[in-house]
Parts: sequence; C-alpha cells; structure tokens
Amino acid sequence: MTPTPSKSQRAFDLIAAEHVLQRLSRQAQAPWLHTEVARRMAERLSLFRMQPQHIIEWWPTWGGSQDLLKKAYPQAQRWGVECDPAWLARAHRDHHTPWWRATPWSGKPVQWALQTHTDNVPRAELLWSNMMLHAVADPLALMARWHQLLEVDGCVMFSSLGPGSLPELRRLYQRKGWPAPHADLVDMHDLGDMLVETGFTNPVVDQETLTLTWSDPQAMLAELRQWGGNVSPHRYRALRTPRWLRQLHAELQPHAQTPTPISEASRVCLTIEVAYGHAFKAPQRVPVLPETSLSAQTLQSMARRARTTQGE
Repeated sequence: MTPTPSKSQRAFDLIAAEHVLQRLSRQAQAPWLHTEVARRMAERLSLFRMQPQHIIEWWPTWGGSQDLLKKAYPQAQRWGVECDPAWLARAHRDHHTPWWRATPWSGKPVQWALQTHTDNVPRAELLWSNMMLHAVADPLALMARWHQLLEVDGCVMFSSLGPGSLPELRRLYQRKGWPAPHADLVDMHDLGDMLVETGFTNPVVDQETLTLTWSDPQAMLAELRQWGGNVSPHRYRALRTPRWLRQLHAELQPHAQTPTPISEASRVCLTIEVAYGHAFKAPQRVPVLPETSLSAQTLQSMARRARTTQGE
C-alpha cells in the first residue's frame, strides 16, 4: 500500500531518489560544492558561544563536513547519521582510524547510526546538516525528528539548495518543451516557517547566490551528476538517446548563451542559490497548575538554563 503523503511532502519520486543515493554512495569523495558550502557554513560557528558535548551530523559523508566539525569542537562526541546501509558502510570505511594511527589530536572516534535507527543516539547540543535537505521528500517531517534529537536550547544548522538554483537549465528545458530538469526546491521563507511549526525558536534563514562556470557542457553535466539527480515525478522517464544528448550539448555551448557581466562567452555558466538556516530548541513550557509534577530531566534542563543565564 502506498503511504498517503503529508501536506508538506514535495513532488518527489522516492524510488528515483533511492537509486540516486545508491549511485552517489559509490563516489570517491563529497562533491566540491558541498565541501565549499560546508566551509562557508562553518565560518558561522564563530557567531555562537556554544561548546557542544554531543554533535549529530546528518548524512555526513555526502556533506563533507567531518574535518571542519572535528576542528571546531575537538572534545565533542560526534554522531554521524547516514541515510541507508550503503552510505553507512562507506562511512565506516572512509572515516575509520585504526587504533595504532590514533593520536591525542584525532578527537573522539565518530559513532554511527542509520536515520531509521536513532534510538541509541544521545540528544545533542548541535545538529548539523550540510547540503542534504533538498534531497528529502518531506523536510517538515525531518525537522521534527531533528527537534526530538536536540537538547533544550540545542541548535540546528543546515544548508540546502534553494529555488533560485539552475534557472539557466530550467529556461532551456522549457524552451525545448522538455520536462522539468529537477524536482522543485523549497524557498528559504518556507524553511523558516517549517522550523517554527516543528517547535524551533529564533529561526534565521538567509541565502547567497553563487555563479559557477565550466570549460564545456560535458564538464558541467559531469559535476551536476555528483550533486544528485532528477527525481521530479514529471521528468522524462525513458532513457534519453545519444541524439538528445548531442542536442543538449549543443544548446549548452557557450556560444549559444548571451554573455553577461559575470560570465565569459567562452565558458558554460550556472547559477546556484544556497539557503543557510539555524534555530534553537525552545524549553518546554510548564503549565501552571495548583499542583505541578516535573520530571527529573525537565528539572535538570531548567537548572542548566538558569546557570547559563546567570553566567551571561
């Protein structure tokens, strides 16, 4: 039986998305774009005074942020949550440090879990997600899971492709009468609304636009495949022919474009919009009743919050 999609679920081909993730798990390394966005996102950590003891990174191998987080918080216990067994196996292979190579500067070994089995993952003060939110069908449901995995006052930080990405490709496909080149992407304002709806407070979501260029269409398309694949349910479902591919290459040639002040006529150009967001898990409001019972965990969280406030 096909599950009924939630109101927040995107137009998304789940089977195609699974195939794309299986293909990406065989890549030698995280895409260059992901590592660059991770570097830019890590620069924002200096805005916070937090020193998390536990960090959860969602889909870390694809996000390419492991070394950045280890450098920022060397004493923290890090948990990597991967999307499926293929990615988990790769994570164990890529990030395993034998005991004879470990040094005092290696940091604590990363613990691993599947996103379908996070019962043993402790609550964290920081949950980090780099360039993966656009690859899930229901971002709202995922944010609700993140909220559950965070400590009170814990912070979620994420980045994602925004709807301003790949306008050149969309215009080309529309002009040629071809189906959509990619699934719809979520606007940053909608991401902020989702954070609030799932219980986060003080959300901040912004975006920046990057212009990437390549020497030829083949190089551009090869890099696009490293980022993901077309999982739109409206895409062309049969295999494309060599003739169609030649036509695409011809349309993408630099001479077929109108040069702009930020691109060169001799190079292929694409625009990328990256959305960045962070928010905090608010403390649970305690109802005022004639007689109120509080759990030990709630009392401990309230005490920690009080000490933090006094320290400031």
